[in-house]
Amino acid sequence: MEEVRTEDINELLKIKREKLKKMQEEGKDPFEKVKYEIDSNSEEIIKGFEKMEGKTVSIAGRLMSKRLMGKASFSHIQDEFGKIQIYIAKDIVGDTDYNDYKHYDIGDIVGVKGEVFKTHKEEISVRVNHIELLSKSLQVLPEKYHGLKDTDLRYRHRYVDLIVNPEIRAVFVNRTKIIKEIRRILDNKGYLEVETPVLQIIPGGAEARPFITHHNTLDIDMYLRIATELYLKKLIVGGFEKVYEIGRLFRNEGMSIKHNPEFTTIELYQAYVDYEEMMNIAEEIIRGCARAIGKEEITYMGTKIDIHSQFTRLSMVDAVKKYAGVDFDIIKTDDEAKKMADKHNVAYEKYFKKGEILFAFFDQYVEKELIQPTFITEYPVEVSPLTKKKKEKPAYTERFELFIGGREYANAYSELNDPIDQRARFEYQESLREQGNDEADRIDEDFLLALEYGMPPTGGMGIGIDRLVMLLTDSESIRDVLLFPTMKPIAKKER
Repeated sequence: MEEVRTEDINELLKIKREKLKKMQEEGKDPFEKVKYEIDSNSEEIIKGFEKMEGKTVSIAGRLMSKRLMGKASFSHIQDEFGKIQIYIAKDIVGDTDYNDYKHYDIGDIVGVKGEVFKTHKEEISVRVNHIELLSKSLQVLPEKYHGLKDTDLRYRHRYVDLIVNPEIRAVFVNRTKIIKEIRRILDNKGYLEVETPVLQIIPGGAEARPFITHHNTLDIDMYLRIATELYLKKLIVGGFEKVYEIGRLFRNEGMSIKHNPEFTTIELYQAYVDYEEMMNIAEEIIRGCARAIGKEEITYMGTKIDIHSQFTRLSMVDAVKKYAGVDFDIIKTDDEAKKMADKHNVAYEKYFKKGEILFAFFDQYVEKELIQPTFITEYPVEVSPLTKKKKEKPAYTERFELFIGGREYANAYSELNDPIDQRARFEYQESLREQGNDEADRIDEDFLLALEYGMPPTGGMGIGIDRLVMLLTDSESIRDVLLFPTMKPIAKKER
């Protein structure tokens, strides 16, 4: 917040508490208020002034400014929709209300009844007939209401950020609109929204390190889900042909402007289609969400993103050939791949096979270059344990990831439905865990049993909602689009 001497802050806090104590002693405890009837808000009054002029309204909000001028004063109150000026005259509200008002502080929550009018300076206002204190603020807002600039403090104290930087609210309003649009698109296609367990005995469906917890009654360790995939595919086995889930996932990984330990995704699965259909849905969702927040054109961090042309489609081998100058079609063995990695300073683990080294090349050389929307297809089998192999290229799979601005936004497969092949893939993943990869998938016997009952050919996709909101609201960090991002605790007492 603004740099204000600690002793000055402490004095202000002391004064606020003294005011509260005096009010309570006088039988005017603001915390005893249980409700206040309102019939208007700042936006309705300002936008509808021609119809509202002269009408008596009841509004409520936070006191954001005060100009005391003897027997008449001006203030601004802020509600969910914006700010509006109020005019308080002693000869209208009476001695008691006016004297009480003079002792209100910036940040206090007040209720106001009065008449809508326009001042001689043409500012739409409310001429107050009655004002009362609904809740007392015992903290000090940042000076001049734009003092909360430190991003760490903004994320830690989002409630203050929303008060003093009201433009931040637009990001979260748009986030809600984006999620609603995703639901609208899928609901209109006949998808069923479902809910699956957050607490799981086996964390599956992705390569990630889980959070561990303990169930006291069952006396077993459990995990916060890292994906919703396996449960949703069990529903496809059970006869639902189109399902999706929007929800939180939890991955015990590093934190950055792109990563938060808990994040929101949508996963959707549709029987009898392949990953090509998922490409079409991905494009439709991104364009629809942009329109839902009033954007026909997208600019992210100064770069215009073309979301209207068909997204580029490029295999991983071709992408590495284009951006790294290495052709994996002519590399035949794991040892050849490792020698090529050494030559190009690409790091790898000793257990890596050719496909994993191809993926490492992609990660180092290609991802950052994919600025315009691009579907990268044909991922190696080694890094795609839940995906069908391409019939004509069995070393690769029917999988894509969507990249925009150098970041991944969606991941989709033609889902593997062969239980024998799936078991072999899981066993390979388990072997990687034994070699030190603690993010590798685990064998899920119940999922394998479900596949043995028969799962139809299925297309599935996951989209990171946080990153999509970042893109569409031009937000640099994932913390800018999370109301309460995960933060490292600070040792010293903040008050």
